[in-house]
Amino acid sequence: MTNQTESMPRQVRVVEVGPRDGLQNEKQAISTELKLELIQRLGDSGLRYIEAGSFVNPKWVPQMAGSEEVFQRLQRQPGVTYAALTPNLKGFERALSAGVEEVAVFAAASEGFSQKNINCSIAESIQRFEPLMLAAKDAGIAVRGYVSCVVGCPYDGEIDPAVVRDVSAELLQMGCYEVSLGDTIGVGTPRSITTMLDAVASKVPVDKLGIHCHDTYGMAIANIYAALQMGVASVDSSVAGLGGCPYAKGASGNVATEDVVYLLNGLGIEHGVDLDQLVATGQFISAALQRANGSRVGLACAAAK
Repeated sequence: MTNQTESMPRQVRVVEVGPRDGLQNEKQAISTELKLELIQRLGDSGLRYIEAGSFVNPKWVPQMAGSEEVFQRLQRQPGVTYAALTPNLKGFERALSAGVEEVAVFAAASEGFSQKNINCSIAESIQRFEPLMLAAKDAGIAVRGYVSCVVGCPYDGEIDPAVVRDVSAELLQMGCYEVSLGDTIGVGTPRSITTMLDAVASKVPVDKLGIHCHDTYGMAIANIYAALQMGVASVDSSVAGLGGCPYAKGASGNVATEDVVYLLNGLGIEHGVDLDQLVATGQFISAALQRANGSRVGLACAAAK
């Protein structure tokens, strides 16, 4: 095992996915104005990477139908990257015309999940990215990669770490500058996460990896800590723990950004985010959506005031 505390990063990039991965699973209609205010508040709190929308077919993900308008009306803050999910060339072209400056593509480490999610095999899904990657290169747009179901799948069960390794290496080879490894249904434990990371790191440098944990079994923070110990310095999270997975029934939200920042504060790792402002943002969006705040840190900080 390579998970030595000494290899923990001194600085971590917090990738805020709330406005995209968080909101896409909400059943109620969400106005463009609310999305824009959420994105503004997240930037004000010091977050420097915000996934602000998705250019998937709105028939499949209705909440992301207004992503063009969101990007066109954004009050862009200096030093903040506003990214979007783009599943194919058509989505990429829509994103480009809306002024998106960075995009993300997504594959899965599970054949069952790939079929249910995007109606094709893992190999076919990666092939579909080829024209998108070429277009992104021509346009000078950076591409981040996602791999779903890196330790477990609702259809295929336990996932072979070698498959995660190979899919991740392929995305990197295609031109992704970083690959975010997603425990989409939140079944991971520190042991399964480190086993998977050990396998992936045999082909992909750790500084090219991010971690994306859901908190279904309450293990997300423990799993992120395990990833940090192995040198992973990019962590995806969602303010107030917003979100789930529309293709993975019962999968609770992403790990809350507030909880990640509290962990990083406790470890003395730099991240540039103001926890108080972030907590206020989590309270704001939870109240606006009339839903419970999914951040334990957010709830504790709010109760202490």
